[in-house]
Amino acid sequence: MTRIKICGLRTAQDIQVVATLPCSYVGFVFARASRRAITFEQAKTLRKQLLCVCANKHKIAPATVGVFVNEAVDVVAHCLNSGVCDICQLHGVEDENYIARLRKLSDKPCIQALRITSAADVAKAQHSKADYVLLDAGAGDGKSFNWTFAQAMTRPYFLAGGLNSQNVTEAITVLHPFAVDVSSGVEEQGHKSELKMNAFCTAVVNADKASKKEVQHG
Repeated sequence: MTRIKICGLRTAQDIQVVATLPCSYVGFVFARASRRAITFEQAKTLRKQLLCVCANKHKIAPATVGVFVNEAVDVVAHCLNSGVCDICQLHGVEDENYIARLRKLSDKPCIQALRITSAADVAKAQHSKADYVLLDAGAGDGKSFNWTFAQAMTRPYFLAGGLNSQNVTEAITVLHPFAVDVSSGVEEQGHKSELKMNAFCTAVVNADKASKKEVQHG
C-alpha cells in the first residue's frame, strides 16, 4: 500500500478533511519563509484536533510531520520531544552531522528531503543516515524532477514534487514509492481544496488496486 502524506496543513477545516482520508502522514510547515508556515502552538492545536476527530471516528490518526529548513537542531528536537510532531522532515542543507546531533537529542524518526537532479543525488539518498528519505525537485515548489533517476532507488522513499491526482497514478505504477507527498497539488488559490485532496487520495488507492490486480494476474 502506498502511503499518503498531505503537507502544509494550516486550518481546522484542513484537519476535518484529512481526518476522513486514508492519509498516513500530515505535514506542518515551520519554515518561516513559507506561505504555509505555522507556529508550534498552532500545530499543537491542530494535532490535538486531529487526534480528537480520528478518535471519534475510531480511526488511527495520521502521524504528524514537522517540516524544517536549516533550523537549529535543538529547536527541531524540542518540536519532537514536546509532542508537537511525531516526525521531523529536514528540507534544507542539513547533513549527516546534523542528523547525528539530532539523534542524540531525540529518538523520534527523521525524514531527509533531497533535491534530485542527477544520479549522484540518488546515491546520496541511498546512503542517508535518516530514517526515511524524500525525493523532491526543489524546496517544495510544486515542480517534478526527472523520475528516471528515482528508478535506481533500492530503499523505500517518499516521492514529492509536482504530484497531483492526474499524475500520481503514473508515479505509483512506474516507481512504486513507499509514500507520495503532496501539497500544492491539492490546493486551489493557495488553500487546501477538499475536492482535490479527495481526488488525490482516490487516485492513489485506485492505483494500488490496479497494481495488486496486475500482480495477481501476472
